Amino acid sequence: MTWGISLILLSIIAVPSLLLAKKQNAKELLAKIEPYQGWIGLVFCFWGVWGIITAVLNLGWLTTYPIWWASLLAGNIVSAVLGFMLGFGLINKFFLSKSEAAKDKADQLRKKLAPKQGKLGILGLCVGAWMIVASFLFF
Repeated sequence: MTWGISLILLSIIAVPSLLLAKKQNAKELLAKIEPYQGWIGLVFCFWGVWGIITAVLNLGWLTTYPIWWASLLAGNIVSAVLGFMLGFGLINKFFLSKSEAAKDKADQLRKKLAPKQGKLGILGLCVGAWMIVASFLFF
C-alpha cells in the first residue's frame, strides 16, 4: 500500500496543470513544494529503481500473485520515470556532471519524456490507486 500512496503523491506533483484546474488553492501548495521538487524526484527515482529490483528479485510472486507482481513492477517503472523527470536537474548535477556523453544521453531522454509528463502523471495516479486496491485484494 505504501508504494501506491507514494506513487499517487508523486503523480500529483508531476501533474500541476491538472490540479490547478480543479483546486484554487493548489497553486499555493505547489509553490511551496517547488523548491523541493528536485529532491523529491531524486528520492522517487531511486525508490522506483529499488522497486523494480525488488520485483525482479521476487519473480516467485509471478506464479503466486501475477496481478500483484505486474502492478508492483508497473508502479515502480512509473515512479522511476516520474522521479527521473522531476529530479533531472539534481541527477544531472550530482551523477552525470563528470561525463559529457552520459549528460547528453540523459538530456536526450529528458527531451523525449518531457511532453509525456502529464499523461505519465495521470497513469501514475491510476496505477497508484490500483496498487492500493490490489494490496487489499491480494494481501
